[in-house]
Amino acid sequence: MPKENIHFVTGKLAEFSLREVLSQIAPKLGFDYSIEVLNITVAALMTTEWISKRLNPPQETTRILLPGYCRGDLSIVSSATSVPVEKGPKDLRRLAEFFGATPPAETGYGNCDIQILAEINHAPQKSLLEILEMATALKADGADVIDIGCNPGETWAELGSVVKELVANGFKVSVDSMNVAEIAAATRVGASLVLSVNSSNREAAADWGCEVVVVPDVPNTLEQMDETIEYLAVRNVPLRIDPILEPIGFGFAASLGRYLSTREKYPDAEIMMGIGNLTELTDADSAAINVILLGFCQEVGIRSVLTTQVISWARSSVKECDLARRLVYHAVERRTLPKHLEPGLVLLRDRYPHAFGAMALDRLATQIRDANFRLFAEEGQLHAVTAGKHWQETDPYALFEKMQREGKPVDASHAFYLGYELAKAVTALTLGKEYRQDEALDWGFLTQQERSHREKINPQTAGE
Repeated sequence: MPKENIHFVTGKLAEFSLREVLSQIAPKLGFDYSIEVLNITVAALMTTEWISKRLNPPQETTRILLPGYCRGDLSIVSSATSVPVEKGPKDLRRLAEFFGATPPAETGYGNCDIQILAEINHAPQKSLLEILEMATALKADGADVIDIGCNPGETWAELGSVVKELVANGFKVSVDSMNVAEIAAATRVGASLVLSVNSSNREAAADWGCEVVVVPDVPNTLEQMDETIEYLAVRNVPLRIDPILEPIGFGFAASLGRYLSTREKYPDAEIMMGIGNLTELTDADSAAINVILLGFCQEVGIRSVLTTQVISWARSSVKECDLARRLVYHAVERRTLPKHLEPGLVLLRDRYPHAFGAMALDRLATQIRDANFRLFAEEGQLHAVTAGKHWQETDPYALFEKMQREGKPVDASHAFYLGYELAKAVTALTLGKEYRQDEALDWGFLTQQERSHREKINPQTAGE
């Protein structure tokens, strides 16, 4: 079959870098290419209408690739050239990934079979409206069941009405209580799961008409758990088993062993794990902990987890578990490493940080004709590049002082912009993330997109 011939469109600023990247990847990926450098410095300022009036692809072109930041209707360019048109990545250093030079996410990714119960803690202290709003947010993040956490030693008179309202609004509801009166009120109006049952309340379980979670009488043992399981099984009460996950320093490793022994003893039983005992009680961001725990659950056949997101470092646990259960399901079912599959869970650092290098930035300074500042953060240094000048410092104040002294004067608005961008750049250097000027730092699924400063510039005139 004939090779594909791709026509790359760029501006004067990115020409050298584009040629360098294509010289490396085109022979490996087996396509021919041509490059058209239009009369504009910053390729990101192009629009499809502007391009369509200036583009002149070779006759052998099979596809046209525009800069990723290019705005406008692609059909305008394809109509003008009679060639298929698409946009490439926003960062040309990611062209290899764009063409599949790195392993893509495997097909069929996204399935899962672990149910997420999200607990609303201290529910009796909240209004019905607050509970409904929290339940809606938890469900949007991936929760399958809303668990209503009651206060031990008390009887909440409003529990029945709260559960009834949640069920009426389409939520599956569990109730976290050992109080027989509370549980009865909740199950009468539609609660479908009870947490938790042991020898103290098991006699009432047959009257509730719903599934229950069996726990040991003494949390750090399996005491009385077998007896409770047998008691409920004889009475045809559907159940799950939770041997209780213990915090680090209080029997964490041993508790994992109890889950393994429970699975061995009850190979077909439904098992649940309350993972909040680790995420809420460990001084560490919860995302990676959730991945590890759900990986354990997936391998052992634990098909439901109870999580909370009360403490600050675990406040996105439900969403983390939703992403994690898909990642671990794919890894276990496909017998493949859980790697290069879920970028949303890489929060503090980036998967593929890139660097231009100081020599490339020096070369860039010789090609720029305007006095605008281009900012970079790589190899432990902050860089500012403008026409004929390239400064680098580890201290943003020192860098800004050089920019003021040797570069063009900046007004208060521009100084604010540069300060904001340098703050992002310092954060990127601190964490080993990739910084791209005018773009939000990549925080995985927590990323808040920013409106690019470039969008405020007139693309017909600026940068030419």
